[in-house]
Parts: sequence; structure tokens; C-alpha cells
Amino acid sequence: MNKSELNGSPHNMQKNYQDAMAMVRKFGKPDLFLTFTCNPSWFEVLNCMEGVQRPEDRPDIIIRVFNMKLKELLEGICKHGIFGTVLTYIYVIEFQKRDLPHAHILLTLDSESKIRTVCECRTSRSLH
Repeated sequence: MNKSELNGSPHNMQKNYQDAMAMVRKFGKPDLFLTFTCNPSWFEVLNCMEGVQRPEDRPDIIIRVFNMKLKELLEGICKHGIFGTVLTYIYVIEFQKRDLPHAHILLTLDSESKIRTVCECRTSRSLH
């Protein structure tokens, strides 16, 4: 295993930082910052509980469902253009005090998709 492949290692964090800075140099500053938070009451999580198990007893299920939903969100944003055309994105996954994951996502949109005013955001057809 390469040092940069070990998540959370100093080498990995440095590589991710350099990747993010290269993206900014090429595509410009990000346009949107999104936070995607895990919900332990998601149907998919609760449906996997057996007997008296609670979601906090099964972190493996929580992270698996979170990753599936994050992938679905990113697909909706990038492939289906929820916010318009995405030039590039980057995200990190962190864990809250209650051991629940959340993702911070930075999106850079093409010039025609950039939201410049509140009115543009409210009237965007792709958001409805």
C-alpha cells in the first residue's frame, strides 16, 4: 500500500490538499459548499437492525448506507445537473462526536451554471 492511500495519514492529507489547490488553479474557486450529514433514522439503517439493536450498535451499517447515499447525491449533482454543470468537486468525510459521518463537498460550476443572486437560486428550474 502506498503512503498516500492510507486515509488520514499526513502524506494522504498533503496529497489531497495539493489536489484541491490544483483544482482551484485550473477551474477557479469553488461556487458551492454543501454539508451532507448522516441520519441514523434513515429507513435503510433501521431496516437492517435485528432485535433490540440500535443504529449506534452497527457503525458498519451506518457507514455503508451513508456511502451509498453520498454516492447517490454526487451522482444527482454531477451527472443529472441538479445545480447545473459541475466542472469539478472534492469532498472529505469526517465523523461527529456521536460517531456519525458527514461530508463537506466543494463544487465548481461552469460559468453558465453559477448562481450569482438569491433570485437565480430561487427560480432555478433544476432545483425544483
